[in-house]
Amino acid sequence: MANRTKVTQQKRARERAKQERQQEKTRRREEAKTRKANEPQQAGGGGGEDPDIAGIIPGPQPRPWDDELEDVAEEKPEN
Repeated sequence: MANRTKVTQQKRARERAKQERQQEKTRRREEAKTRKANEPQQAGGGGGEDPDIAGIIPGPQPRPWDDELEDVAEEKPEN
């Protein structure tokens, strides 16, 4: 009978561990669900702004070298 008791206790321990793992999985899934619901929408997700193109204005862009050309033109003496 001592052998049977040991097997029963081992089985109960395995079942308890299995239940704990299942509860941990359920908890992680719930956390992921709430975290995903609270995140800002990604591009393509509808309504969110893509951080790579945030603040870009469509249309012609100012030339970054225009200021340098004006400085060089002022330095050249006119003949």
